[in-house]
Amino acid sequence: MTASYGSWPSPFTAAQIAQAAPRIDGARFVGEEIWWGESVPAEGGRVTVRSSAGIEVLPAPWNARSRVHEYGGGAWTADADGALFFVHGADQRVYRMARDGAPEPLTAAGAAYGGLRVQHGRLLAVREDLRPEQHLRAIVEIPVDGSAAEDEAAVTTFMATSGFVAHPALSPDGAHLAWVQWSTLHMPWEHALLHVARIGTDQMLPITTRSALQPEWAGPQELLYLDDLPDGRWNLQRLRLHPHDSERPPTREQVAPADADTGGGLWVLGQRWYQPLADGRVVAVRTNGRDEIVLVGTDGRVELLTLPITAGASVDDAHGARVLISGAGATVGAGLWCIDLDHGTVTTISGGDEADPAWVPRARTLTFDGPHGIVHAFDYPPTNPDVAAPAGELPPYIVMVHGGPTAHVSGAASTAYAYWTSRGIGVLDVNYGGSTGYGRDYRERLNGQWGVVDVDDVIAAARGLADAGRADPARIAIRGGSAGGWTVLSALVRGGTFAAGISRYGVADLRMLAAETHDFEARYLDGLVGPLPEAEDVYIARSPLTHVDRIDVPVLLEQGSEDRVVPPSQSEAIRDALAARAVPHEYVLYEGEGHGFRAAETIISSLETELRFLGRVFGFDPQL
Repeated sequence: MTASYGSWPSPFTAAQIAQAAPRIDGARFVGEEIWWGESVPAEGGRVTVRSSAGIEVLPAPWNARSRVHEYGGGAWTADADGALFFVHGADQRVYRMARDGAPEPLTAAGAAYGGLRVQHGRLLAVREDLRPEQHLRAIVEIPVDGSAAEDEAAVTTFMATSGFVAHPALSPDGAHLAWVQWSTLHMPWEHALLHVARIGTDQMLPITTRSALQPEWAGPQELLYLDDLPDGRWNLQRLRLHPHDSERPPTREQVAPADADTGGGLWVLGQRWYQPLADGRVVAVRTNGRDEIVLVGTDGRVELLTLPITAGASVDDAHGARVLISGAGATVGAGLWCIDLDHGTVTTISGGDEADPAWVPRARTLTFDGPHGIVHAFDYPPTNPDVAAPAGELPPYIVMVHGGPTAHVSGAASTAYAYWTSRGIGVLDVNYGGSTGYGRDYRERLNGQWGVVDVDDVIAAARGLADAGRADPARIAIRGGSAGGWTVLSALVRGGTFAAGISRYGVADLRMLAAETHDFEARYLDGLVGPLPEAEDVYIARSPLTHVDRIDVPVLLEQGSEDRVVPPSQSEAIRDALAARAVPHEYVLYEGEGHGFRAAETIISSLETELRFLGRVFGFDPQL
């Protein structure tokens, strides 16, 4: 069959995409079972907990979702006896649910909790006080007997700060607590400290770090953690304490350093880039564009594990020689796997379906020459075994721009992208300067240059693809959400490359963002653009809203009504400005959605709206 690109019939419907790959949200060994968190798009994106025994541990309407630091994470954990501890999304209280029991509150209202960890029989958490006059974050221990449900004073506070904290880790002997902390002036990938304190004293150990992540105790006096000192790559570090010599500072050494990152942007609590095993070995993620999983021996030797996971990897838990890893791969969809290192077996626990290469394209790793250096990207070409395009026709493409902007894509097999590629629309996923996964130098290209480097890089990638004869230069669209939406609008202002834009809850005005956004990102713009009021002229000059008169191509704006990160006022300002100039545009407001679309009906509507929009702009008849 011959048909023009964009009009190819496809077996991938928007409804199938909405249900295809539930998001895995942490995993734990619980007795003989494996438990994992999983989103349920058909229930508004509720996060449930499932068991390998074939049961749903956390029934509706309970929802394991934290709002600490706005993005949450670490909203559930469990003990070895099968008691589930979770943060309920509706009230942010912590609950305990015994096997075959009902949820019972462990904390009072008025605070949000996240980063839950059961360590040595004790339940630790990050707490965010929601009262405006006492907006502090703290590392706490929550009693599991329910005594704090009515009396918040029963919660033990180890430390509190007006800044931000993550990754509480209690030493095996209960003598020391380690955690990561950063101030309101920085984002954690810019500057975050590792703190180690002796519990019950004011003693803090002197430790020098730059962007610390994930402390884990390997023994009473041995702490593992991640940092990008000295070479700009997050690598595993070992800290040895000397408790019998108070004058001797802890000694530090790198563990099997590599030109790759074991670590990433600390957007959510609960992310795990490695797990120490009881015998001293370590299983870790290493990222250099794509992810790989390695086993670091006690002698420092590194063994690459043969696994299908190459994207979004999280080493969620370890027990004996068994390890739980979630993620996705170049040939498999998102899933959860159990690796038995002693027996050399890999068992799929959830998801991880093999992608049919006849329908789901394998991402090609590409680089392009940009004005600021190499630009990294992944190309998903149009792929459909039943259809061919007319001779000489070049395909339309969507340039995808990830959010953050300190984030990363890794070229995973994606039915969400197959929705486009199976219809004859290519996808180019760009890791522009500022992305993680390529070291600090690449990440810091965006310092002071947001709206410049990111835009230059996506334009360089789009033009490079067209110059190579792989895309129709007259039919390239750009799509992104949040910070990616900013780059979409900024690129449209620049003009000359993209024939259409899709902005999902995108930033349009920097001063408005600085005034309205939540406090986790309140000073993010200081590094990306400059501090206010000194850099106000730059804020005005860079904002797409300032130059909306330069946008002369159709724009689709999509927004969640409950978005507290990028409020609807941003998209609505662009909508009003486009309407005043009669520029073709659409604005879709999804009631009840926040920063990112979770409900199945929203995902379906969004995909179908985008496809119809591109069909009108590029002149093809889309097959929904």
